Amino acid sequence: MSRPSSAVTPILANAQNRYEVTHSDLPLSCPMPGMALWNSHPKVYLPIVDDGGESTCPYCGAHYVLRD
Repeated sequence: MSRPSSAVTPILANAQNRYEVTHSDLPLSCPMPGMALWNSHPKVYLPIVDDGGESTCPYCGAHYVLRD
């Protein structure tokens, strides 16, 4: 029997190298709140605004770009 689909699809942590974020995602942390955390690293806050709209996580190397 199939499982009912979830209304919210989690963001997979460490699944890609580039993520686009908006001001509503601030303060920005990696992994982000909606990410599945079971296979990730400790949470680190990234100063994306102070970094000129782009930040890279020192743990996993994920690159975040501020869209607006």
